[in-house]
Amino acid sequence: MLGNQPQPKDIEVTAPPADGISDLSFSKTSDLLAATSWNNEVRIWEIMGDGSSTAKALYSHDAPALCCHKLASGGADNIGKLFDVTTGQSTQFAKHDAPIKSLRWIDGANIVATGSWDKTIKYWDLRGPSPAASVALNDRLYSMDAHGSLLVAATADRHISMFDMSNPSVPFRTMDSPLKLQTRVVSCFTTGGGFAVGSIEGRVAIQYTDIKDNQGNFSFKCHREGAPAARDSTVFAVNAISFHPLFGTFATAGSDGGITFWDKDSKQKLKVFTKKAGPIPAATFNRNGSIYAYAVSYDWSKGHSGASPDLKNSIMLCPVLESDIKPRKKV
Repeated sequence: MLGNQPQPKDIEVTAPPADGISDLSFSKTSDLLAATSWNNEVRIWEIMGDGSSTAKALYSHDAPALCCHKLASGGADNIGKLFDVTTGQSTQFAKHDAPIKSLRWIDGANIVATGSWDKTIKYWDLRGPSPAASVALNDRLYSMDAHGSLLVAATADRHISMFDMSNPSVPFRTMDSPLKLQTRVVSCFTTGGGFAVGSIEGRVAIQYTDIKDNQGNFSFKCHREGAPAARDSTVFAVNAISFHPLFGTFATAGSDGGITFWDKDSKQKLKVFTKKAGPIPAATFNRNGSIYAYAVSYDWSKGHSGASPDLKNSIMLCPVLESDIKPRKKV
């Protein structure tokens, strides 16, 4: 039976970054995995069917590389770059007045949205050198995600803006985060209609975009040590929320080194993994959801004093069993 399948061992990606890992992203059309790191580098690997990896490319920003999506990257040098697999070259396509914290390809269009600490989102039509549109935000952008026609942006003031890509310059809804402390990550449902928010306080909120669906909104505690309800429990940041491309269930990863699979519809915990040797700053599913890639690397959640010289930077590939990620009926 599927439920009795042993968990296959995670496989380490070859030649990981030598410095802290800031982001991970799989291509949606091939088996390429990209990673950005604090030593300015963007590394790209091809992932084979057996889980082995081959280093395919390496290029650099002029300052720490902070984010990637498919084969685009953004950095603290305030620019966005595209990598061309055919030529093996990277080219600049975006420019901001402050570091680019997040970027996303827009589904069905040759457009990349970049979000920055300069308090703007810019939409870049890759056929021209200038942004096709620009949006002013209330504060610095911390996290952004897009799926289908929905783009969600979260800023430093716990503000969240929702955009319909048919009118990308004006948010159709704005709100304060349902979580009380700083937003760490937002992630759109792959089934549409909403998104999840993760914060530094070890909480996740499930949020629907249409006000008429508000009865479905809820939040829960996670990534904590000790009883979740206890006042003396140790709280960790939720660094990554990744929705499965086929089933719509999701994974969270945090500063505690923990990974958990969840079903938002039945409000169930599907699987809890053994904690890793260090914080997990970034994680993502591949295009068919058969692999969950996660980085083990210091995330600076405890400042300089929390950095351990003994923590090895690594990127791991976790084979995903259907029995672990498939939705379950509410009990």
